[in-house]
Amino acid sequence: MSSNGNEKHVKVLILGSGPTGYSAALYAARAELQPVVLTGLQLGGQAALTYTIENYPGFPDGVGGAQLGELFQKQAEHFGAVTEFASANSVNLSQRPFKVEADSGDYLADVLIVGTGASPNHLEVPGEVELTGRGVSYCATCDGWFFKDKKVVIVGGGDSALEEGLFITRYASSVTIIHRREEFRASTILQKRAREHPKVDFILNTVVTEVVGADKMEALKLKNVITGEETTYEADGLFIFIGHTPNTRMFQGQLEMSDLGYIKINDKMETNVPGVFAAGEAADPHFRQVVTSAGMGAAAAIQATRFLEAEESSVIVE
Repeated sequence: MSSNGNEKHVKVLILGSGPTGYSAALYAARAELQPVVLTGLQLGGQAALTYTIENYPGFPDGVGGAQLGELFQKQAEHFGAVTEFASANSVNLSQRPFKVEADSGDYLADVLIVGTGASPNHLEVPGEVELTGRGVSYCATCDGWFFKDKKVVIVGGGDSALEEGLFITRYASSVTIIHRREEFRASTILQKRAREHPKVDFILNTVVTEVVGADKMEALKLKNVITGEETTYEADGLFIFIGHTPNTRMFQGQLEMSDLGYIKINDKMETNVPGVFAAGEAADPHFRQVVTSAGMGAAAAIQATRFLEAEESSVIVE
């Protein structure tokens, strides 16, 4: 990493420190490209907030999300990757090297790998924002312990909702899973576990319309989407798992995106801007797994290496 005035010049700059970012960093480091990883707000990405990851190969008994993140980081750094505990605030992709303004200073990058991931969606109902941290949460691993012997509600119908709901049963006296549909998107094995668990019950075809409470959450207002019936449901905690939105806003107008904000890439992780690659949940609306994000990160770094090699060889030929 060389400094040009107040700007640090790097060959490969990686945005995001989840499975995508550190897999990319591992491959780029082994190619001796001295990659720099800007961690973003959550070291280890969303995966670090998951209590146990059971479906990452090589860990037959599961592995803690934070622990897996630490292993990714340690391995990448072992080969020369550098971690900067900072967030990118803006990017200029109009010319190379690309300019990235971050908390830790400005960077000029020959190649940029975007692994900024996605953030949890909100219900957007009255009381949700005001009572976040006072009963409302988006991370069971972070906050489950605070609900020992309490009555907890989970909203969502995918793997995350059921996984985190089952996790919270180790603390809560009861867990009620509220889902707006009759059917769940979650895997069959998770549905079976949840339905068989003595602490778990379900309220289906129902949405939360308000979070009620003064200093802390006291109840939820619910509405049945079929009958229109409205009820009040007393509970101590609400955990929301209704999907994620890609963290790609800073690339709007510079990278091609889908209507949902996912960065468009080809099968080589290339964006519409040569030298900019994207991988993981910032570009993946379909799979959104730790293992696929890691694979995409590795692919992005391999392609970035080839991109730089091709560039160097063309300079030598000239």
